[in-house]
Amino acid sequence: MNYQETIDFLYNQLPMFSRIGASAITPGLDNTYRLCEKLGYPERNFKSIHIAGTNGKGSTSHMLAAILQNSGYTTGLYTSPHLWDFRERIRINGELMEKQAVADFVEEIMPLIEELKPSFFEITVAMAFKYFSDNKVDFAIIETGMGGRLDSTNVIRPELSVITNIGMDHTDKLGNTLEAIAREKAGIIKLNTPVIIGATHPDTSVIFREVAAEMNAPIYFADQIWRNIRHYAENNLLHVEYFNAIRNQSISIATDQLGVYQVKNIPGVLEAVARLREKGYDLPEDKMMEAFTSVAKLTGLRGRWETLCKRPKIVADVCHNVDGLSAVLQQPEIQQAEKLHIILGMVRDKDISGMLSLLPKEAAYYITRANIPRAFSEEELLKKVTALGLKASKYPEVNAALESAVKNAGSNDLILVCGSFFLVAELDLESIKKISLP
Repeated sequence: MNYQETIDFLYNQLPMFSRIGASAITPGLDNTYRLCEKLGYPERNFKSIHIAGTNGKGSTSHMLAAILQNSGYTTGLYTSPHLWDFRERIRINGELMEKQAVADFVEEIMPLIEELKPSFFEITVAMAFKYFSDNKVDFAIIETGMGGRLDSTNVIRPELSVITNIGMDHTDKLGNTLEAIAREKAGIIKLNTPVIIGATHPDTSVIFREVAAEMNAPIYFADQIWRNIRHYAENNLLHVEYFNAIRNQSISIATDQLGVYQVKNIPGVLEAVARLREKGYDLPEDKMMEAFTSVAKLTGLRGRWETLCKRPKIVADVCHNVDGLSAVLQQPEIQQAEKLHIILGMVRDKDISGMLSLLPKEAAYYITRANIPRAFSEEELLKKVTALGLKASKYPEVNAALESAVKNAGSNDLILVCGSFFLVAELDLESIKKISLP
């Protein structure tokens, strides 16, 4: 098969969570272990950092990858889902996996695919491990998919683990309490391996401490170590100041990641860097600072409070649960806009009511859906939105909704596209580039 045929096979022949939901998930790690065994255990050929969490794990993964890469380490990065290109999931030093390598990998393991009937995610995890091994990366940042304990990525032996935060998401698979979800995420904590917790919460901290003690794993609560003093946006950078009382150290970070929610993600990154330095890895301060200002350029991170057009301002954010949407709606630009237009689409296995309860009353809403079976239909979502007294109209797909929003928007308005990774992924970026209001 050529590359396109290979991608069609992966999307259409393998069980895929984004398309069909929880039924795509294979219980346990047996398939991943079998795949890795067949491939000669490629995950053992590089150093790794394992990252889990409800929100912020993608941003944290990219920021850490940028720092390692800018410090001279050949750095692999595995994240999911992708937005516009399958190969966004697997990168080395920011470069997408080669198309031929994707096709060659699937051809090589086709007999095992036919035998094991693995999921799409299991195949992509094994693909990433082999690609990183073949290309002799120094480090790989590995982001979990959904949980932790039974996540396909949880066969690695990392240098350290990072758990960004815990929220109510994927409750059908992970549990319907914060404690239950925390226990699943805590499954990435490994024996004698440092673990960094991004956000302290009374319902989850006890779980993390308990599991860390069982594994003799040193545990660090990053938000307790790095205290935010202030933050502000200036010159297309988010400036954040922290004070570390343990080290009696102040630090000022400037990052190209303008989402205010990054204020909560950066402490986990800073503490991860501190622990890596403690292990002897050379991560110079100036290289770290440079990396923070160029995360998107170094690693290709997209869809986190990303400005796609300036007049009117069109922003895309992949927030897709209650905590994520709540964080996005605190963005200062939302309050500063003359009028707010929100293009919204969601998938069924989210807390729809919880997310809708956060929506600002004064905004205009353009209700649509992503082209996947899991998507909440625009008709159903419109009924729920209008029942809250919000002004809304419906559209069959996101670009039609965006076209309408642009027609209705003034040059000082803000158009926000959010609610689902898959909705943002269907934006026509080339058409957006041509939008310009006087």
